[in-house]
Amino acid sequence: MTRFFLFLLLGSVAEAAAIQRIWLSFQRETPSHITVNWETAQPADSEVSFGTSAILGGKVAKAEQVTLHHIEIPIPGKDVTYHYQVRSGAETSAVHTFKAMPAKELRIAVVGDWGFAQPDLAALIQDDPHVLMTAGDNVSSLHQQGREGTKAFSALIDSQPELFHSTPFMPVLGNHDREIRSRGPKPPPEAVYDVEAKAYRDFFALPGNEWNWTLAFPDFEARFLALDLEHIQDMGTTWQTGHPFEEGSAQLTWYRQQMAQPHVGHTISIQNERNATMRSQLKGEWGRLFQRGTAVITGFGYFAERAMVDGFPYYNTALKGNGDKYPDPKSAFFASEHSYILLTFKPKSPMKIEIKSLAGKVLDAQNVPGKQPSAQ
Repeated sequence: MTRFFLFLLLGSVAEAAAIQRIWLSFQRETPSHITVNWETAQPADSEVSFGTSAILGGKVAKAEQVTLHHIEIPIPGKDVTYHYQVRSGAETSAVHTFKAMPAKELRIAVVGDWGFAQPDLAALIQDDPHVLMTAGDNVSSLHQQGREGTKAFSALIDSQPELFHSTPFMPVLGNHDREIRSRGPKPPPEAVYDVEAKAYRDFFALPGNEWNWTLAFPDFEARFLALDLEHIQDMGTTWQTGHPFEEGSAQLTWYRQQMAQPHVGHTISIQNERNATMRSQLKGEWGRLFQRGTAVITGFGYFAERAMVDGFPYYNTALKGNGDKYPDPKSAFFASEHSYILLTFKPKSPMKIEIKSLAGKVLDAQNVPGKQPSAQ
């Protein structure tokens, strides 16, 4: 009996100290700092040691007792490898590494509909992206047994531990990322989705209010804008999933501010609604705002697509690419393929956008020029 209670005690201590998963993100609108995130089973303090070699040397710590840990560290170096290690209580992780921001070529990968795929990401990993972004529906729901609330996102991180502790991850919201009960055939009395996306915002550490965010890479004149747009036809019902987007809404006001002044270079907007549906909203106002940038990417449908409207590209991508087909009326390329998008930036150069299959095949490739300075 004594040994049994000793076993329980030691097991409890181990559980309290255990560092369960680690992932990276950005909380600022430029990548001058990176956020190291992890979980512990019981509340504990947070500390990250880091440096450009395994000797580490730098340290940032918080005494607050939490189970979700978010520690931001500076990353001023270019084209170097950072090493880091996390600690909570008496538990420390292995030393992991990630790439610093580059000087000559920036690679961003964008995936969609991860929640409904079991992808082999070997080809994406081979592309060695500096940042991994999503176009929504990162999980299938927040009410599956054993994966309620933030546990759904924990399972996502557990699915690719090596990728997540070495590559900054910047998700965008889809409807499934806040689905707190089954949708059903008609709107029920209670809300199906948490519009404020509390579990998502608690789990991830992102810029701004997190359901909208901006991430810019000034060395490459590139910026990304995350929008909260999905199932817009359900606005005002208990099926409403996202924040309002109509005239006077906080989201439209924010997006207009982002697009008000011409941005030299590349602006990529990422969302989760059908491109053709969204660009027609408010008598075409959303489409006009989109086209002040250089591209829009969505994860609306389970297919790969590029549509062209007056020379402006709209993309759809999905890690599960064999679903129903909803081609854009302006579709220029369409394929029922499991896919991701790879964007490559070089200073003062066009942006290269490739739709790639999970087998690594280039399905479609375009060079998109950046916006030029306004004539004086």
